[in-house]
Amino acid sequence: MDDRKLDVLRAIVTDYVSSEEPVGSKALVERHNLRVSPATVRNDMASLEEEGYITQPHTSAGRIPTDKGYRLFVDRLGTVKPLSVAERRAIQTFLSGAMDLDDVITRTVRLLAQVTQQVAIVQYPTMSSATVRHIEAVSLTPGRILLILITSTGRVEQRSFEVPPHDEGALADLRARLNAAVDGQPTAIAASRLSELAVQLSPELLPIGPSAIAALLEMLGSETSTRLVVGGVPNLTRFGDDFETTVKPVLEALEEQVILLKLLGEATTADAVTVRIGQENPYKELRTTSVVSSGYGGTDDPWATLGVVGPTRMDYPSTMASVRAVARYVGRFLSEG
Repeated sequence: MDDRKLDVLRAIVTDYVSSEEPVGSKALVERHNLRVSPATVRNDMASLEEEGYITQPHTSAGRIPTDKGYRLFVDRLGTVKPLSVAERRAIQTFLSGAMDLDDVITRTVRLLAQVTQQVAIVQYPTMSSATVRHIEAVSLTPGRILLILITSTGRVEQRSFEVPPHDEGALADLRARLNAAVDGQPTAIAASRLSELAVQLSPELLPIGPSAIAALLEMLGSETSTRLVVGGVPNLTRFGDDFETTVKPVLEALEEQVILLKLLGEATTADAVTVRIGQENPYKELRTTSVVSSGYGGTDDPWATLGVVGPTRMDYPSTMASVRAVARYVGRFLSEG
């Protein structure tokens, strides 16, 4: 496609997203500095329609973009625009008060829904991509110990269990040995090292050590990657008035977490933004929507994915920038503990 027709397509997408009304050639000439005559714009619009990039929804003169038109628009964006200093500061401030991983995820989904005005989806980080940051062991009573496992993804797991009476010296020794074995190790290697440590315990640690290691192995083996948080569902009203054919099917799809995990799972790196538009969605219920997603945390192997679902008539440059920025900040926030 030549640059002039691409400029016309960009103008149509921009106007339709902002006005929600079909766009005519006269409006394009008046609102955009296309530097060509109205007749040339009409010819270009006729070509774009013939090639399937725009369509005429009814007998008016106005045109709207098709899924193919949106796809070309997104593919020709070049680079995703950076957020302003104020927008970046707002994201940092929103996340800075988070107390734990659940709080981070909850704040992230609220933030993403707020800045994009779409339905936001955030996946919990996978345990398999984490490393062990610290293990804490605390005596609750003479016969009960609390174990706390902290990972690099910000996840905090804890278990308490009963043990025979023990002294603080033995517990401090066990804590030191556990951390020496697994600190900084990926969870799979940490589990292997704990299993090795279980058969090397000194007699003084046998009353409490095996139970502690069993609890840690259980925590390392538990997985939250299938957990998703969805927010901003009221933003579905942006689809329009046709509830039965547009909003209702999307609501039903949002309840199927397997579908959402597959949609989000396509983000392969923490810095890439994946956009799936309309008919590109394999799920019939979501073919009136676009999904914009990105991985967060890690580099080549992101911990998890977040994104938004909204009508195909969305502000793609702004939405893509927001999704990428939030993914970067939440990944950095969790990495820094």
